[in-house]
Amino acid sequence: MFRNKAVVLLVVLALLLTTVGVVGAQEEEEKVLRLNMGPSDVPTLDPSLATDTSSHQIIGEIFVPLGRGNEITGETETGMATWTIEETADGTQMITFTIMEGISWVKYNPETDQVEQVLDENGEVRYVTANDIYYALMRTLDPKTASDYAYVLVDAVKGAKEYNQANLDEVSEEDMAALRDAVAAKVLDDYTLQVETPNTAAFNIDILAGMWFSGAQPQWVIDAQGDFWSEPENIESYGPYALEYWYHESGIGIVANPFWPGTDTVPQPKVTRVQWVFLQDTPAFANYESGLLDVVAPPLSEMDRIKADSVLSEELYISPYFCTYYYGFNVTKPPLDNVHLRRALSFAIDRQDLVDNVTKGGQEPARWFARPGLLAAPTMETDPELGIGYDPDMAQEELALALEELGLEDLADLPPITLMHNESEGHARIAQAIQEMWRAELDLEVQIATQEWGVYLDTLDEDSPQIWRLGWCNDYFDADNFTRGVFRSDSGNNHTQWSNAEFDALVDEAAFGGLSTEERRELYVKAESILTYEDAAIVPLYWYTTVSLTKPYIERTYALTGAQRFEKWDILDH
Repeated sequence: MFRNKAVVLLVVLALLLTTVGVVGAQEEEEKVLRLNMGPSDVPTLDPSLATDTSSHQIIGEIFVPLGRGNEITGETETGMATWTIEETADGTQMITFTIMEGISWVKYNPETDQVEQVLDENGEVRYVTANDIYYALMRTLDPKTASDYAYVLVDAVKGAKEYNQANLDEVSEEDMAALRDAVAAKVLDDYTLQVETPNTAAFNIDILAGMWFSGAQPQWVIDAQGDFWSEPENIESYGPYALEYWYHESGIGIVANPFWPGTDTVPQPKVTRVQWVFLQDTPAFANYESGLLDVVAPPLSEMDRIKADSVLSEELYISPYFCTYYYGFNVTKPPLDNVHLRRALSFAIDRQDLVDNVTKGGQEPARWFARPGLLAAPTMETDPELGIGYDPDMAQEELALALEELGLEDLADLPPITLMHNESEGHARIAQAIQEMWRAELDLEVQIATQEWGVYLDTLDEDSPQIWRLGWCNDYFDADNFTRGVFRSDSGNNHTQWSNAEFDALVDEAAFGGLSTEERRELYVKAESILTYEDAAIVPLYWYTTVSLTKPYIERTYALTGAQRFEKWDILDH
């Protein structure tokens, strides 16, 4: 059955590559990189709305923000701007951005197969200005946009919180305009933007410069096209690549932008086109072995064979990656509103067995959320007993306490429990392994449900399931981005419906208290204990590694943080 399906997928992939112009007269002149995005469509290319790694990957190549985190070191480097930071007497920062000049807006023209410069209403080339970046920041903060990531900006821009969190049903348009005007971001001239922060947090520049929403956005396109502005027929951008096509059911591709001048940190691309298909890991791996894909994430089911194969083992790369894989609880949905049951489920998971026998990619069992190695994050050397781990005796003890508190005679009286994950062979194998652990350790039956990635993200936002899975990768290289950024009570990424005033106070002090790195780490230790053990709002499972297969003719970098930077890759003669 599978072999027949794989053959069909090979044919579909070959047809897809043919339809997007990678064969024919230009084939020998172009360098085409072929990858797999995973089984689901990219949810959005709108920088103000993007919340997931698939979206961020494409957005980062077509909209360069003010700065970008280096994919190896995590350090925020220059992107579209350089900047100066001045600390003021009243405990704020004045950050002045000087924008690169001469960067034109561009659009891919499928009729000519060329990236072309965008012209304004006067027929002149339209260039990226400080006004375009100001518009992007304010659009992200606008409560009408409903950006899940606005919560990050409100702590980095003075006056932003009052504007972003205003109740549109209660505040007049005149008062909203006044709140907008009070946001401390202003355009000084066409190529200078100034932002005042409400504090002196060291990571302010990482938020304002290094995150995808600080890139310019084309207001004229958004005003004209509304929700469809980022579709291929409408989108205008300016980065090292432009969007070439987006077939929502099968693939997405970007093409080198000849008008991007290249900088030390964002060079001109050597790879002409980067093309992704949307496939499960197993058919993608079949395409890789057949020479139709250049880079893939190996299926968990094939890891033993890959490691034993003399060729594939040489193409396998494993290294640490600054992400955390976890399960979250909706703490408002019975019976997961009981902390003892949540602890029992967490104690019952043998994380070491999971990484040794299921994921098999050198992942590290996680006891808490913030990935060790981030600035101020706890480590196994400093805090080996922090958080929660596998303890079957404690699992049974907590389960007994849960049944007692719930007034139940036995497990049969528990309401049904469902674990949901997005469609993926890997996520399915992990969920099935944990389902079996819960059955073996607790005699508890948990059902598994799946959804397509975009639908799944909407479900988490609107009505998160009893138990759900996510991975979190750093947006900036600080523990704040994990512990406070995801699980503070007002975070747009907190799908647990859990809040704890002590936790909020701890992470706020760690972020804005002007403390040393060691003092901050001590606060995160306390906060992580509340999150993962005392209230058990989540189940930390493992800290990621990068696990990929790459053909030997691909010259590449391996991102330890954030998205890949394909403008730094090359394809050698083969």
